[in-house]
Amino acid sequence: MALAAAGDRRAFETLALLLNYREPARAETAARALALLGDPRTARAAAALATNPLRVAYALHPIRLLVQLRAPESVPALIETLDRLLAEQALGWDAVPACVEGLGELGDPRAATVLRAACAHSRLRAAATAALERIGCSAADPYDAPDASGGTPPS
Repeated sequence: MALAAAGDRRAFETLALLLNYREPARAETAARALALLGDPRTARAAAALATNPLRVAYALHPIRLLVQLRAPESVPALIETLDRLLAEQALGWDAVPACVEGLGELGDPRAATVLRAACAHSRLRAAATAALERIGCSAADPYDAPDASGGTPPS
């Protein structure tokens, strides 16, 4: 943590490994340290860990870090992870609600489709509906997602 706080990028590799560690306290500490470090490789590493189907049990902290970083990789990684886990019916992981909440916090309309799919699951419905509202969409209408210019697509 001290190296990260000092901006010493030699800490990056070790922190990236600990970010996906099975012990939650170490992974959380690594995420905080990586956010402090400010290394440009952090978002790419967190996205790789969050989307790794073999490490989904340890994806919570990489997902939360992606939300905190608000990097270009953040929304696509969270959409990919949530979409895959919904398709696999793998709703037991902490990663699922973290993706739903994170996508709402990031507020990107590209997430509307996967958030609507999350609304179909009773455990996720409230959080997914709230996330859709944060991005300016409703759970019912697939045509209300703003387009890139900020307008609403025609019906």
